[in-house]
Amino acid sequence: MARSARCLLLAISVCISPVGRGQQPASSQPPRDVPAGTASAKPAETLHASTQLVIVDVVVEDSGGRPIHGLTRDNFVLTEQKKPQAIRNFEEHSAASNKKPGPPIPPMPPGVFTDYTPVAPDNTLNVLLIDALNTPMKDQVFVRQQLLDYIKHEKPGTDVAIFGLTNRLIMLQGFTANQAVLRAAVEHLSSRASSLLDDAVGDGVQQESLSDAMQDAAPAGGADSAMVAEMVASLQQFEAEQQSFQTSLRTQYTLDAFNALAHYLANFPGRKNLIWFSGSFPLQIEPDPTLNDPFAVMEDSNQELRETTNLLTFAQTAVYPVDARGLMTDPTFSASQSGRGFTRSPSAFTNAEMKFAQSQAQEHMTMETMASDTGGHAFYNTNGLASAVEKAIDAGSNYYTLTYTPTDHNWSGSYRNIHVQVSGNAAAQGLKLAYRHGYYADDPQRPVKLKHGELPTKAAPTAPTPAALADHAAEAYSRAAISRGAPEPQDILFKVRVLPLTGKNEDTLAADNRANPNGKMKAPYRTYAVDYVALPRDFSLIPQSDGRRTGAIEFGVYVYDTEGNLLNISDKKLSMNLDPDFYKRFESNPVRFQLQVSAPAKQGSFMRLIIHDMPSNHYGVVEIPTSEVGHLPPLEPQNAPSKGAAEQPGAAPQPTGKQ
Repeated sequence: MARSARCLLLAISVCISPVGRGQQPASSQPPRDVPAGTASAKPAETLHASTQLVIVDVVVEDSGGRPIHGLTRDNFVLTEQKKPQAIRNFEEHSAASNKKPGPPIPPMPPGVFTDYTPVAPDNTLNVLLIDALNTPMKDQVFVRQQLLDYIKHEKPGTDVAIFGLTNRLIMLQGFTANQAVLRAAVEHLSSRASSLLDDAVGDGVQQESLSDAMQDAAPAGGADSAMVAEMVASLQQFEAEQQSFQTSLRTQYTLDAFNALAHYLANFPGRKNLIWFSGSFPLQIEPDPTLNDPFAVMEDSNQELRETTNLLTFAQTAVYPVDARGLMTDPTFSASQSGRGFTRSPSAFTNAEMKFAQSQAQEHMTMETMASDTGGHAFYNTNGLASAVEKAIDAGSNYYTLTYTPTDHNWSGSYRNIHVQVSGNAAAQGLKLAYRHGYYADDPQRPVKLKHGELPTKAAPTAPTPAALADHAAEAYSRAAISRGAPEPQDILFKVRVLPLTGKNEDTLAADNRANPNGKMKAPYRTYAVDYVALPRDFSLIPQSDGRRTGAIEFGVYVYDTEGNLLNISDKKLSMNLDPDFYKRFESNPVRFQLQVSAPAKQGSFMRLIIHDMPSNHYGVVEIPTSEVGHLPPLEPQNAPSKGAAEQPGAAPQPTGKQ
């Protein structure tokens, strides 16, 4: 509801109006983190109080998997760390109830865009994540066929979005209940071979390794047999460590994608069901006893998973992992295996069987952990992927929402168990409950710190600290926010107008534009005026002891070609240190700013338009094809920035004190 109100306020009270380049943002509500009425010439003492609510969505089904409705608050007993918790709010949600549509986007003139996505405020949203990073090509084709079968029988009114995962997250289709649109998005999915998978095609044929070839070519016995055996062992160690490194990359890319998706989904009200189709679930690599150094290949990403599950639960998102490989059989017995490798040593066959069993156990454990931590359900060893989607969406659309305030206010970062059970007559019916079974009690007031150093690497002598993981997650979110085709964050709702500055092409870039030296953007260029407008309440201006408010806002345009390669950047950062009088002016008007950006006039391109509140690391993003605005009439002369403004981009009237 708050999100819808912000959008309507923006649509009704704010209209695009021309501003000179670098005009100081002015802004009608105080920022969300600043109590109203605290700005004065003399610093006033302010009492801050906050309440930490924990939201638990509970799916209740009978023994046949059918949803149970009609339960009341008194039917539920909730404990945290075995201590009873009072249920403050209670709601029942049903897929059969009539859903009111979200506030529509008001008609906007050509060249005006917004990052607002209208969805029903009480509707359950569903996300299909097609994981090409961890899935062989053969299984990707199978997933596409199964999704088309699901869409054919999809219940009307089901809101679904589709995302893809390669080495980054890509939005393929935003939320829609239009079956024709969803079918077209799935039909256009292309299978991609992941360079980080051992069997990228999925035909089961393993390429012969260098160590295998050397072992086959080595003569039996002889004076050099010991030296050859040592070389083979060294090669096997190298190959295993290389494979471990590739797996760790897949793990990091996967968790970064989930983090970006959690940030995106957090801006939508209500529950979200994330259905993740993947051919493998990398999280932890155990020591390999067949190697000289069994522990060199170890990887443990459970700390990173903690950050991810916290973000997902904050976004009220339940994960439903689905094994895209369907019913799995031991590849050791596959006809595609020549069997030659098993003749090298008596234990080769046993080791292969053991590795398969171990990998299956680890992957299923990861699936179950991801589902349990977020309140979803894992599906594996089944060829009915379409049925799995239907079951996940149906279960995730019929649930009860319980909220409570923890009695333990010590935010030490420790894991807290949540247990929910039904009481009374419902307890005797053998009902099954699905919900998230805990959370990490991180300090909700912990500030976000943005660093630009090196990320934790495999060679780090110690595990990354929670602070380092938080920094990495923040940087990964920032990279995703500006990346072509990634989800468009809506932390900051805004409108933006993009019009050609003139009707002529130019041979030089607009002032302060930074073309990618490795890009392929060639003259002639078309220069565009980009006018932003947003509400001041979405920005963090932090009160200081002297009564001033400090903050920083970044405006930016990133121009990409159709292949996703960066061509050009135009951005400006405003650091603010506002005295009380200037802050009153800021909070009483919309925030406005203008940039100029050059894009190729004879080459397809996309613009990714961002507003970034730097203290909170919140983003608002709109992405448009340049073709949507290139044909529009140019900016009217009286609305164009003056020559002086163009010569001094970013210049702004200084408030009292530093700017």
